[in-house]
Amino acid sequence: MESSMTRAGLLARMAQQRADWESLLADIGPARMETPGVTDNWTFKDVVAHMTAWQQRGVARLQAARRGEAPSPAPWMHLPELNDDTINAWIYEQNRDRPLDAVLNDSRTVMAQLEAAVGELSDEELTEPARFPWLGDASLGEMLLGNSIDHFYDDHLPPLRAWLDQQ
Repeated sequence: MESSMTRAGLLARMAQQRADWESLLADIGPARMETPGVTDNWTFKDVVAHMTAWQQRGVARLQAARRGEAPSPAPWMHLPELNDDTINAWIYEQNRDRPLDAVLNDSRTVMAQLEAAVGELSDEELTEPARFPWLGDASLGEMLLGNSIDHFYDDHLPPLRAWLDQQ
């Protein structure tokens, strides 16, 4: 059992991610959060909304697993074409006109929900591959690492830091 996949390991990584996130928020500051060009034409607020939407999906999956159920379909399942680009465009459209404070509040709320959901699961529920048929051969911990924690560190933090360095 990989230590970062246990409940304690995941909670420690999530706490570190939250601290790194809050540090990034402080470094960017509210005045730059709605400046286009962070990622293509997206603002930092748009990136926050994007990450929050995917984390909300993770919360739904963790909570469903705790109940012993399959998760409800993601809110974008109605799209005619399901791929990362169309899903991310849909998330952008749903959030682009929302106030910055609301988007930031949702981000902090969903991070707390993720931590709470992980805290309610056992190591076995988090680490056992194929325990939940709707995850295929993956474990809940792998899903969480890939879709939330590693996604932030691998896909978002480096370009956000690079953008910030250019400001």
